[in-house]
Amino acid sequence: MNLAVTPLPGGFGARVETDLARTAGSAATGALTDALHRYRVLILPGQHLNHADLLAVASLFGEVDTATDRRYTVPGFPGLTVVSNIHQEGTPIGIYDGDQEEEWHADGSFKPELTAATLLYSVITPGEGGETRFADATRAYADLPADLRARVDGLSAVHCVQHLAARQAGAADGRSSTQAGTLALLPEVTHPLASVHPATGARALLLGSMVIPRIEGLPEPDGQALLADLLAHTTSPRYLYTHRWAQGDLVVWDNLAVLHTASPCDSSRHPRLLVRAAVRQQTRHPCTPDGGITDEPLASGSNRP
Repeated sequence: MNLAVTPLPGGFGARVETDLARTAGSAATGALTDALHRYRVLILPGQHLNHADLLAVASLFGEVDTATDRRYTVPGFPGLTVVSNIHQEGTPIGIYDGDQEEEWHADGSFKPELTAATLLYSVITPGEGGETRFADATRAYADLPADLRARVDGLSAVHCVQHLAARQAGAADGRSSTQAGTLALLPEVTHPLASVHPATGARALLLGSMVIPRIEGLPEPDGQALLADLLAHTTSPRYLYTHRWAQGDLVVWDNLAVLHTASPCDSSRHPRLLVRAAVRQQTRHPCTPDGGITDEPLASGSNRP
């Protein structure tokens, strides 16, 4: 399968022109996965996907992770999660950590198995704000001085969902989508500070601005200083791509190769609604769901002031 791929300026990311609602089969799986591993972030504009379509597309990249926060799971579609700043009767309808939410992270780093890839589909696009920023943690690692790379290679960091919840709440006037979620009691886990990608063999910095309480074997002040330096390096402008969402955009990223964060968005003026799917790192042979599943396209929701 030949994809129309246009690399983005800046060293990572690519725009892919294809109709994903009509994409299926092993050829599509191979082409999309190869592109993802090469470019790390794929922008697929102008999609018209219903919930079943989105799950089918996610399954092209591997096994869809259904261990999601049940509060925000799309009814009838395990593995799909709502991300939104829209409130109904004072309660957010999706994952929401405040209008000023900025948290650099890799999805699911507080789980024993890292998320391999994440898909995010825009349904209602804010007129201002709400961008998603990506940091090329692969190139950032490669550009470290040799002595620092060697030091990082021997270190592991603790990732803790309770630490994340407390930091989120402290940054958002007590609001945290993680704190009362169905994943809130997961025990802390340890991951290498520079993980090796199972498909490409490249190392990438696995960091998080709120989820890591400490580096194993280092005094806490030393560990926090190293984490802050590495995050500042990784999120410096030369490693960043900022995606300004348009309705119907699907963005897929290699979660083992990049970090990401939302940018601030005024929920009182600019509603934002996306649907997310995640792919597990330990994957089976990809397949698509039963083609007999149908539903209506996701609500189109035009830009609103």
